[in-house]
Amino acid sequence: MMTRFVLKRFAHAVGVLWATFTAAFLLLYALPGDAALSKLNLGGGGAYSAEGLAKMRAELGLDQSVFVQYGRALWAALHGSFGVSVQTGQDALQMFAVGVPETLTLAALALVMGLVLGVGVALLAAYVQSPLLRGVLLSFPVAGVSMPSFWVGLVLLQVFSFQLKLLPGMGNDGVASIVLPATVLAIPTAALIAQILSRSLSGVLASPYIATARGRGASRSRLLVNHALRNSAIPVMTAFGTMSGQLIAGSVVVETVFSRSGIGLLTVKAVLFQDTPIVLVAVLFAASVFVTVNLIVDILYPFVDPRIEIGVRRLDILGARA
Repeated sequence: MMTRFVLKRFAHAVGVLWATFTAAFLLLYALPGDAALSKLNLGGGGAYSAEGLAKMRAELGLDQSVFVQYGRALWAALHGSFGVSVQTGQDALQMFAVGVPETLTLAALALVMGLVLGVGVALLAAYVQSPLLRGVLLSFPVAGVSMPSFWVGLVLLQVFSFQLKLLPGMGNDGVASIVLPATVLAIPTAALIAQILSRSLSGVLASPYIATARGRGASRSRLLVNHALRNSAIPVMTAFGTMSGQLIAGSVVVETVFSRSGIGLLTVKAVLFQDTPIVLVAVLFAASVFVTVNLIVDILYPFVDPRIEIGVRRLDILGARA
């Protein structure tokens, strides 16, 4: 049963990747501008002839119809090739792979920080008895979701880098340089986790089995950690796929603000230059992370709550009988 489930999810993932590739290609094609013109102007001067522009468009394959360009790009992608960068002439996949470790390190640290902070706020809000203090704690996630990442990044730069001079604000030099950008990415992640977990905890704490455990003398902290937290984790796990996509997308903004070399800054430059091979690699990478995380979460569901697996088996049995 698990094998069939994984195969179905894999087929769904392939469909998502194809749709993402298609949407990104068509969007880039519809954007105003001309990659051939940008490449001719890259060296400066801006002097070119109509014949030179036509030749460059032919070299880049831009003189073909959109259907031909799409078919060639899709066929090459299926064979693991995305062509060369319009900007540099280097292999697009290799250029992108250079920045992946930096971005994944940033996203992983932000995810850990967001998970610890979000779970901590949700548990503390569920633990405190004072309605006023609980309301204050639950207002933090709302503020965290509402604040734009670029604004938070600029504020942290101004305070901790320019004024207090505690942390470096630019580049990839050492561990200290990742603290501020990871914090910027962690804030909305923590806010989302805290919001979802707080609502889930409220529902679980009102369950009859919690009242039974409380009647047997279980402390409030034990009720939260040993009983309520595990059963409240399913909605948070469901949101992990969205969080992973947000972290990769957020890295575009954060790496630009903090001038970090990674796939975010590379993608921004590629979009501005209409460097289709680089953008397609970036979009497929983000989509691959999204579908992979969702697949892992789906597989982990039964280990967190065995009732989910039982429910799936019952549905399969009912479907077979029908």
